[in-house]
Amino acid sequence: MMNLLQTLALVLVVEGILWTLFPGMMRRAAARAAESDEGMLRYGGLAFAITGVVAVWLLRG
Repeated sequence: MMNLLQTLALVLVVEGILWTLFPGMMRRAAARAAESDEGMLRYGGLAFAITGVVAVWLLRG
């Protein structure tokens, strides 16, 4: 459980850094996401989730 919380905290750090360094790019990305088709967002979310699971599985080897 602690690993999950640490990972979520790290995600917040990375996202915060991106918003700090590239606010315009992040705003455009958020606007594009808001305009995207719901099915495409679901597919993208699923693809990222699967990629994350595979990455964790490989790294924990």
